[in-house]
Amino acid sequence: MTDKKTINLLLVDDHPLVRDGLRARLETISHFHIVGEAGNAADARKMVTLHATDLILMDINLGGTNGINLTAKFTQDYPQIAIIMLSMHDKAEYVSQAIQAGARAYVLKDAPAEDIINAIETVRAGGVYFSSGLKQNNTNNATQILTQREQCVLNSIATGKSNKHIALDLGLSVRTVETHRLNIKRKLNIEGQADLIRYALRNIII
Repeated sequence: MTDKKTINLLLVDDHPLVRDGLRARLETISHFHIVGEAGNAADARKMVTLHATDLILMDINLGGTNGINLTAKFTQDYPQIAIIMLSMHDKAEYVSQAIQAGARAYVLKDAPAEDIINAIETVRAGGVYFSSGLKQNNTNNATQILTQREQCVLNSIATGKSNKHIALDLGLSVRTVETHRLNIKRKLNIEGQADLIRYALRNIII
């Protein structure tokens, strides 16, 4: 069996102890390589110019800097780098903002080590990941009127995936995904695709 390809990770958190804990967890995985650490936005920007980085573990609060805004900036400037948002906040609004900014996963800081490892592996494989400890705090009625499959499609729409990619992820045909999109719009009284994407971003279903 061939070895897994090395994943180069950058840790961005303003608390050294948190970074130390993350490093200790992640260095136990042979194909994870920590290329550097940053305690603020300026250092994070410097690090990505100095090191080949595949994935960033990003704190949502960076001592005066919003990790979500920094995520949006990195997503724009370095689209090849995937970002996992780390946070103590489990509210759906934070999850929605992070995903909208370009994060591919949202993991709670007090989550088991397996959660962070699974998030890295899932994101690196092209998927999205939400911490198992997240609670459903949405007040929308999507969970009440959409089927479970339609909820999965809605979440995938929030990540910007095409019908083809959603179909591959969920093991469906493209035509079936298109039908789910139509049903979602009908049930939620949404007209256009742009409105559907905006709704999906605001109402990610955990």
